Amino acid sequence: GSQNIQLSGRSIIKPGVVLRGDLALLRIGKYVVVGDNTVLRPPYKKYKGGFAYFPMTIGDYVLLGNNSVISAAQIGSYVDIGEDCIICKRCIIKDNAKILPGTVLAPDTVVPPFTVFGGSPGRCLGELPESTQIVHRERAHTYYEQFIPQQKTTTRTTTSVSGVAAATAGGVTARGNN
Repeated sequence: GSQNIQLSGRSIIKPGVVLRGDLALLRIGKYVVVGDNTVLRPPYKKYKGGFAYFPMTIGDYVLLGNNSVISAAQIGSYVDIGEDCIICKRCIIKDNAKILPGTVLAPDTVVPPFTVFGGSPGRCLGELPESTQIVHRERAHTYYEQFIPQQKTTTRTTTSVSGVAAATAGGVTARGNN
């Protein structure tokens, strides 16, 4: 379970994310943003006798889009994976790569550095400039500094006979006049 999940720090795991640390080790670098409802599942290989799961490593300054399912063996640093992507088992995404939204990478795909992959099945669609690393780093720092965590609160308003409304949010009551 949770003892197999290593976060290096300053990473943001958004609501609905599933981290399958019960299967194998998940290493997540610093300044990684895992989007809403994304699933990180370690890669596996079928054998005659069953399954073998392998560790998943995610580098620094990585953005994983919402609603993606990722079973890659390795994701390098400065990588951008768009929304609704499927990264199949044992894929390797090298540093400074971009995966466009809706891309499906077939099992064992290797994405070279400074490339853009897209489509289903995913294929190389272009190259990235050498400044990609600097842009990723700046964007990650800005995103982290401006991030505001969501708080689960329920607001209920009741009006008393005297016309004073009381709003209760997360156990804290605020009173004011209507």
